[in-house]
Amino acid sequence: MPELSHRRRFLVLAICCMSLLIVSIDTTVLNVALPSLQKDLHASVAGMQWTIDAYTLVLAALLMLSGSTADRVGRRKVFQTGLVLFSLGSLLCSLAPSLELLVVFRMVQAVGGSMLNPVAMSIITNTFTDPRERARAIGVWGAVVGISMAAGPMVGGLLVDTVGWRSIFWINLPVGLAALLLTMRYVPESRAAKSRRPDPVGQLLVIVLLGSLTYAIIEAPSSPAARTLAFGALALAALLGLVRYERRREEPLIDLRFFRSAPFSGATVVAVSAFAALSGFLFLSSLYLQNVRGLDALHAGLWMLPMAVMCFVCSPLSGRLVAGRGPRLPLLIAGVAMTASGVLFAAFEAETSNVTLVAGYVLFGLGFGLVNAPITNTAVSGMPRAQAGVAAAIASTSRQIGGALGVAVVGAVLASGVRSSAYRDTFVSASRPGWWIIAGCGLAVLILGALTSGRWARETARRTADRLETAEIREAVDVRG
Repeated sequence: MPELSHRRRFLVLAICCMSLLIVSIDTTVLNVALPSLQKDLHASVAGMQWTIDAYTLVLAALLMLSGSTADRVGRRKVFQTGLVLFSLGSLLCSLAPSLELLVVFRMVQAVGGSMLNPVAMSIITNTFTDPRERARAIGVWGAVVGISMAAGPMVGGLLVDTVGWRSIFWINLPVGLAALLLTMRYVPESRAAKSRRPDPVGQLLVIVLLGSLTYAIIEAPSSPAARTLAFGALALAALLGLVRYERRREEPLIDLRFFRSAPFSGATVVAVSAFAALSGFLFLSSLYLQNVRGLDALHAGLWMLPMAVMCFVCSPLSGRLVAGRGPRLPLLIAGVAMTASGVLFAAFEAETSNVTLVAGYVLFGLGFGLVNAPITNTAVSGMPRAQAGVAAAIASTSRQIGGALGVAVVGAVLASGVRSSAYRDTFVSASRPGWWIIAGCGLAVLILGALTSGRWARETARRTADRLETAEIREAVDVRG
């Protein structure tokens, strides 16, 4: 791809951020709408979990396929296809007459969404070749997540209260159309120098792994133990089969060599932990504010605004910290803040007091705002540019896996403890284990941030990059020969 002017590069960044905006805001908007959706479609706790996890599961299952496909056939082409499918899925969701069809249409959304964020990050990585400029661009990318978190609860609450929950899907349509037209005009086409062959067996194993694991967790409170254990065993078998198969394949869907880099492996697990905490946090908060405190959707969104504002403020700051000092400091601060927030709710029932509720939201927003840029920068830095789509897709997949597991685990814990006959009286005590899980996720961010950002970890990243570069050169020579 030819070198673009400074203005053109940041225009490409803005277009890519538009796709991130509609994908990210879709999650926060939907969380605020859950209680209204629950009443309108007569959904159980498990039904609400599936409206979120049907999307995140399909997204997680297809992200790596979309990333490698974009590297092979063209990133702009796949990105445009994703915008069309995501917009179409959003329109169908707004028309869904039942919970079952809403779940199906959310899956259509996810097919399109899988072609957006990792491909957009790959476009950004290949557009911003200077490491410091790339880190700043990733900081802007992280700020868009903050914007979506700030705007999502308020916009979603306003739409739900004035028009209805179906209108939350309409906001994706004009942004998706604008991004599509601008992509056609300004984003140059790019692809990897060497095409990667499809890996249908690996893709199938990923789908079986994520689907069976999430089903086992979500349905555990209401399903027979034998069924839960069967799906858990299926997930374990799929995981073992995936690792064994991918290690033997020349061009795997998941290149296990990436995980020899301690920073990359750490970033992957940090992404799972951070986004599991986020999804669980939003799920519990939305239900508590509306179903226990009795707030309408707009006022529930306003209560969550301190978290969103802190995320918005800290995301670009995190990008600058990563560019100037590396990922260690923002990861450590993020881990401490997210752990403290979870403990505040789990041990001190922060939601029962306005002061501690706001403090818990501020702490979580601070932590989550700082964690995103280190994840993304670590995942793509040091990797060969030809593999940028795959590396970015693994990082994005980790986020979505975390999001799916957070809703599944925290929702299952809540469902097993809350009593429908005394919902308001039992919610706080039933949600306490969920808050401890969120605190544990924050602690994982802290520990992994410390372990995978030091001198030893950087040396493993250098050795991994050298091996990957050497392998690419050897493969290129073999092809010419």
